[in-house]
Amino acid sequence: MRINHLERVASNPAKDVKALAVFDLELSDDCRIYGLRLMRAPDGRHLVYAPSGNGGRRLATFSTALAAEIAEIAASEMERASNSHGTYSRT
Repeated sequence: MRINHLERVASNPAKDVKALAVFDLELSDDCRIYGLRLMRAPDGRHLVYAPSGNGGRRLATFSTALAAEIAEIAASEMERASNSHGTYSRT
């Protein structure tokens, strides 16, 4: 599992759960998920939200353990994002 692309986003200060980044995840050699969102809860935990389709339905869900693992990997990659645009890409 790895992050292929991550881009920091501006967070809405009026919201309790803060958006930190949007990223693409290579879950395995056979599965990639694009447009996941890394969020920070008021208690400091990192959360992962899958993109929504038409009508607002989530396009993917994750077990608690997998969501925590994805959030940890994305948060680590966000720390490494070092260019001036706040993006990280693997090529």
